[in-house]
Amino acid sequence: MSRPEIELFKELDPEALQKKFLNSLIKIQNVRRGSIWIQKNDTYVCVEAAGAESENIKGVVLESGHPSIVGWVIENRQMTVAETRSDLRHYREVEDEFVVKSSQILCFPLFLSEKEVYGAVQIIDTTPGKTRLNLDKEYLETLQNLVDICSIAMGNAILFATEKKKSLHLKSALSRLQKESLIIGQSPSFEKSMGLVKSYADTDFHVLITGESGTGKELVAERLHKRSSRREKPFLAQNCSAIPETLLESELFGYKKGAFTGATRDRAGLFEAADGGTVFLDEIGDMPMSTQAGLLRVLQKNEIKPLGETKARFIDVRIVAATNKDIKKMIADNSFRQDLYYRLSVLPVHLPPLRERREDIPLLVKHFLQTESANANMREKKIAPNAMQHLVTYDWPGNIRELENLIRYLMVTTPEDSIQALSLPLHFREPSTTGDPYAATPFLQPRLDNEFMVDLTGLTWPGLEKSYVHSLLKKHNWNITWAAQASGINRSTFASRMRKLNIKRNQTE
Repeated sequence: MSRPEIELFKELDPEALQKKFLNSLIKIQNVRRGSIWIQKNDTYVCVEAAGAESENIKGVVLESGHPSIVGWVIENRQMTVAETRSDLRHYREVEDEFVVKSSQILCFPLFLSEKEVYGAVQIIDTTPGKTRLNLDKEYLETLQNLVDICSIAMGNAILFATEKKKSLHLKSALSRLQKESLIIGQSPSFEKSMGLVKSYADTDFHVLITGESGTGKELVAERLHKRSSRREKPFLAQNCSAIPETLLESELFGYKKGAFTGATRDRAGLFEAADGGTVFLDEIGDMPMSTQAGLLRVLQKNEIKPLGETKARFIDVRIVAATNKDIKKMIADNSFRQDLYYRLSVLPVHLPPLRERREDIPLLVKHFLQTESANANMREKKIAPNAMQHLVTYDWPGNIRELENLIRYLMVTTPEDSIQALSLPLHFREPSTTGDPYAATPFLQPRLDNEFMVDLTGLTWPGLEKSYVHSLLKKHNWNITWAAQASGINRSTFASRMRKLNIKRNQTE
């Protein structure tokens, strides 16, 4: 076997292999035309052609019910030689428009295994005298052996390409699943909420999601968008408590050049940028009253007016709002507009806290162990029953977000393959009985091995912030100005955080 023939078997790309295989046969037989056909269901498809007018034959489809040399060879699983002018098996219509027609065809079956034929290869003489093809019996037997070997190599390349395509499709599907964050749970209260979400997704009404921090309100908002008719349009989110009041309005509605100092160009707001899609407004309870009026205009008239603009602009957005506050109480306190509440809560859904769906905790633990081990390229750890018992009975003030952060911490700090109860931070094993979920945080409890070390790993973000602010105030004898300077922020912002965290001097110091 020559080196070019050996190189054929190293080729895994079926198209490249088909081309090399066909050109080798044409060269061996000293002809100028050839083609490769593959059986697909009830048809035979030309997947490769070479020589004169090959562009007119590649891609041609023959019905299996119509006589053809290719069909006969595949069905009878044997080589044949056909005189095209007299052989009734010849599909003459294929060559009707050809300038140069075939005079003699040598056709071999392509075997995937000893029993399975998947196609055929034609070597075609186009000379009027049929003088090119070597039909010597011994020569044809040798050529048949070469075709058999090459057909298996080509069949394997096709199978490899098929499996590779399946693998790519699978990876693509997995990638889509990873991008679409899973929402996990089977408790009755959770399934009731998800049932509402499923029915809401089919509508275009605005939605109000309520629930404590860390219950997955943004994930639910994304689910609503991805399963709605707006899925191909933008999904944009804004946390109403994350930016100062003066900037929130321009972030949502945009502004015109010169509307205020520093406005050097026109800027589209969130609503305009999300036109046709969904806007998620998190912590809607923290939205200032002045901005609430502009939001009400969006809900009532589908209009926005950028800062400095004289004319309103029409937009088409669906609003999904979320809050962890008691909006009805805020309405009674005159800190939230009643008309805005009724506009937002056309379709309400409440997400239960983790302590009210304890049967979901093992599912969530397993999920986070799998995803975090995959993200960190680490072996997945198991969780011992004694540790799981503590997790199920813990009250989870930070809800699912706190659980996710705990699993990340345990993945790093537990050297063993199994997470035991002693691997858990102390406050999971000895929960507080004071009613204050932050009272038993490791920040306030020195570790036994070193009384000066502070363990922050078990803290939620609100717990950490509350402990930090309380410690600063205590250190500076409750002087807010000094504590604010020590924290690096201005006094009004520091005082605002104290109010949000409900920190007062008469609390236990």
